Amino acid sequence: MNESQAWARAYYRLRQNWLSLVGLVLVVFLLVVALAGNQLAPYPEHISGSVDTAMRFQAPSSAHWMGTNEMGQDVLSLVLGGARISLFGGLAVVVLAAVVGTMVGAVAGYFGGWTDEVLMRLADLKLTLPGLILAMAVAAALGAGTMNMVLAISLSWWPGFARLVRGEVISKREEVYVLAARALGAGSVRIMWRHILPNILSPIIVKMSLDVGFAVLTVASLGFVGIGVKPPTPEWGLMLSTARGFLPDYWWTAIFPGLAIFLTVLSFNLLGDGLRDVLDPRSRR
Repeated sequence: MNESQAWARAYYRLRQNWLSLVGLVLVVFLLVVALAGNQLAPYPEHISGSVDTAMRFQAPSSAHWMGTNEMGQDVLSLVLGGARISLFGGLAVVVLAAVVGTMVGAVAGYFGGWTDEVLMRLADLKLTLPGLILAMAVAAALGAGTMNMVLAISLSWWPGFARLVRGEVISKREEVYVLAARALGAGSVRIMWRHILPNILSPIIVKMSLDVGFAVLTVASLGFVGIGVKPPTPEWGLMLSTARGFLPDYWWTAIFPGLAIFLTVLSFNLLGDGLRDVLDPRSRR
């Protein structure tokens, strides 16, 4: 099967599930919003911290589609501006956790023995601690900031990837093509990098796509408790935390950031389900 046929078959599998196509469209839309949120915002100055107290708590209208908050800032502009921190923060968490977890899992699964025991017990030790609590503790120790927040969450996220990769490597290390490469004198690093890892990318990609939404939710959770980014930087969790004090009278200040988080989690889960069907047809229900 040539490459064009492979892509055609993948697209055919994906379009069998219309919810997955909806997820793909929504993910693309969210990425565009995250990249161009400042340019799309009707009041870009509000994203940088400008206030207009004369317009505080305006209900949704033609001038402010999502209303204004306690500082007179346009909620739509803040939601669009906050997409960059929330979405790219979640993507960075998953990518960093996937890299670390893949390295740990590949080494543990390939070499086995005491190496496997030490690395997996380390992963088990982390799993005994609730991920959000560990992320909160690390973020509080490192201080506020986007990079510190991403690092804190990543430290609690990698064991899932490590266990997934370890199981896949164990199942592949005795395959004929691996034994042939070893017989030809290929080293362990070359075997893992050139022969094993390319053949286990599918489950890793599927897990990454499914995890992004929950990573965005965790980023928002840290912002909600005040450990993530600090004002005036807009971030969905921080917006929810501020808005909770004004419910139910000024419901729009909370409902729209909440809907943004909900839409992001739903979109990546729908896309991940479709990618699972495309990359691993045996897992289809």
